[in-house]
Amino acid sequence: MTPTSDERPADERPNIVLFMTDDHAVPAIGAYGSVINRTPAVDGLAAGGMRFDNTFCTNAICSPARATLLTGAYSHVNGMTSLQGPDHTFDATQPSFPEMLQAAGYQTAIIGKWHLGHGGDSDPRGFDHWEILPEHGVYHDPTFLTAEGERRYQGYVTDIITDLALGWLDKRDPGRPFALLIQHKAPHRSFEPADRHRNLYAGEEIPAPPTLHDDLRGRASAASEARLAMSDLEAHDLKEPVPEGLSEREEREWRYQRYIKDYLRVVAALDENVGRVLHWLETAGLSEGTAVAYTSDHGFFLGEHGWFDKRFMYDPAMRIPLVMRWPGVVAPGSVNEDLVANVDFAPTLLDLAGVEPPARMQGRSLLPLLRGSTPEDWRTGVYYRYYMHLDGDHHVQASYGVRTRTHKLIHYPGHGSGASGASGERREPEWELFDLAADPEELHNRYDDPEYAPVVAELKEQLAELQKQYGDTPEGVLPLERGRG
Repeated sequence: MTPTSDERPADERPNIVLFMTDDHAVPAIGAYGSVINRTPAVDGLAAGGMRFDNTFCTNAICSPARATLLTGAYSHVNGMTSLQGPDHTFDATQPSFPEMLQAAGYQTAIIGKWHLGHGGDSDPRGFDHWEILPEHGVYHDPTFLTAEGERRYQGYVTDIITDLALGWLDKRDPGRPFALLIQHKAPHRSFEPADRHRNLYAGEEIPAPPTLHDDLRGRASAASEARLAMSDLEAHDLKEPVPEGLSEREEREWRYQRYIKDYLRVVAALDENVGRVLHWLETAGLSEGTAVAYTSDHGFFLGEHGWFDKRFMYDPAMRIPLVMRWPGVVAPGSVNEDLVANVDFAPTLLDLAGVEPPARMQGRSLLPLLRGSTPEDWRTGVYYRYYMHLDGDHHVQASYGVRTRTHKLIHYPGHGSGASGASGERREPEWELFDLAADPEELHNRYDDPEYAPVVAELKEQLAELQKQYGDTPEGVLPLERGRG
């Protein structure tokens, strides 16, 4: 049994620093083998601890992912399925790991992006201090919300979030452990670099993914009707007119270069500021006693399949980075390949502090993995569900499915189960099956291939078992009339 807070001596409980970024995809991190940029601070964090290679979000959209971080529960349990309508009002009174850490004697703070509503029961709870951006916030001269009211700062948001976080650390009670959530806006669209990075990558050609010109043949109709293509990037994304006379292929490549360079410029400031916090911990003599983790709310398409954004269950959107350093517990330079989900984050942070996670949390503590041991009954599949069927911005169909180490089964039910933010339009149900060992780029849908019929049957059974385990019933759980937009 996990020890409770009063069973682990206070001087053995680590401080906790969690960096959560927005849209930071795995291929844009050096520690994960990036060929498009360098991230020395995050790489150093991974070198000093563990890199998780198979970590996935359970709903690839901002607010739901953040609610899952706090509650350790799937969207249908924590109520945050969407970005719009009633589900965009998060009930912060429900059990969350910050409030439980606070009750166990931790000093707690959240600085940066909250994106779970504001006012009443939607304001942050379980934090001694909070200073959050309204909605997504802005990159330059941002306003922050606090318990005392609004505050506006001059400068670049990534730098300011770090300034505020370090300021809180300077004022903390040194006699008590702390848990600090540094939740960056970066690198969320639209990508506005700091002035110091405006010319970074100028004159360079950033390598494009091999699937930039994917024609999407053989995939479900959801792929071809989504509005995630390079041609869907808007003027505020590109920041200059498209040159005349380009072929369709050339324009796609031009748009990719405009998009990816600004994305990576924003990431550069992000990494610098991670380095500032790590340096502060080192100079304060706190590195040894602090568990530091770096992750993102979800992934992001960096030109794969010719796309940007997220939402799909394909790996570029579903896969997220997770690196964690805890000196004396986590072996430096270690790598874990077990299937991990963002529902695991809350129970893990509680376990680090010796606090028993409540039964409502649907994830599992990663502490055994961090210590180098995988439990025999560790999960063999990750359950995923996206609700915002044919949303107005990106027109991505609702989906759910299971991802194992070797395969992925995706179902597009053709409706959004009445979830807020979902269109009432119907589509014919479709399935996709990808053999990830043979087809890691997810280009070939094998669902109707007779050779894969046994795999389909096995995965459908596993999918049903996971839905039963988590208490989810996607087919018509909500009255469909509620989803008409």
